[in-house]
Amino acid sequence: MSATVKKKYILLVEDNPDDVALTELAVNKSQIPNKLVSVYDGKQVLDFLFRREEYANRETDDNPAVILLDLKLPKVEGLEVLRQIRADVDTRDIPVIVLTSSTEESDQSESRRLGANAYIRKPTGLTPLIEIIQQIKTDWLDPAH
Repeated sequence: MSATVKKKYILLVEDNPDDVALTELAVNKSQIPNKLVSVYDGKQVLDFLFRREEYANRETDDNPAVILLDLKLPKVEGLEVLRQIRADVDTRDIPVIVLTSSTEESDQSESRRLGANAYIRKPTGLTPLIEIIQQIKTDWLDPAH
C-alpha cells in the first residue's frame, strides 16, 4: 500500500453547461480539495461508473467520494441511473446526492425510495449553491465521515 492516499473526487452528473460551470465555481469558492469530474448524460455516467466503452480502463478502486446527480438527463434518466448505482455491489455504497431543479414530489419520494442519500433542489445563484456545496463538504467529504 502506498504512503500517499489518493484524494477521492466529486462526480457531477449534469447536462446543463451553465449549471456545470456554476457548480465548478461553487466548489472552488468553497475551497474543497476534491477534484470535480463532470459527465453530461445518464449513459455517460453509467459507462463511467461501470467501466464501459471509453472508461473501460478506469481503475477499479477509483470510485467517487460522492455523486451529485441531476434527474432530468438525456439518454438515461437520473432515477434509472440511481437505480442502477444502488443495484450494483461496486457502486451501491457511494453517496448519491440528487441535485435537481425538479419540483415534483414524486421525484423526491422516488429518489429516497431508490436510496438517494439526500435530495436538494438546485438554487438560483452562486451564494446559495456555495452554501449547499459547503454542507455537502461537511456531511460527505470531511475525513471524519
